Amino acid sequence: MPSRTASSRPVRTAAALAALVLSACAGPSARLGVGVPVGPFSVGVGVGSGGVSAGVGTGVGPVGVGVGVHPSGQVTGGVGVGASVPMGGAHVGAGVGSSTVLHDPYRPPQPPAPVEPSSGGPTLQWRDSHGRIVPECQVRGGC
Repeated sequence: MPSRTASSRPVRTAAALAALVLSACAGPSARLGVGVPVGPFSVGVGVGSGGVSAGVGTGVGPVGVGVGVHPSGQVTGGVGVGASVPMGGAHVGAGVGSSTVLHDPYRPPQPPAPVEPSSGGPTLQWRDSHGRIVPECQVRGGC
């Protein structure tokens, strides 16, 4: 069994911190969470102003990234930076981060943006087979 070295601690620390900071992923608010290192990732559960959420994170040094899922089905992603210190058999840390909603099952789909005609180009003129300009009303069938 390989021994734990000091060089693996920053990665485990950042991964645990990433899950802790990013597990709630509900915007700027106070959060409390617990992350458990699983290989290069950290699986975490957190609670904050957005409610309870579960997340997976990883990190290198003080930088961490993660994805969180809320009970409502909302999926968020985030990135953070922080520091932690060993306390007994665990690490306790603090950090700051930013997150965004990647998927919200209750958010209605956005309608496509309306297409605006270009105002900078020349106006379109229809011509018949002999090259004569066709009036707009005739093109539309209203003359």
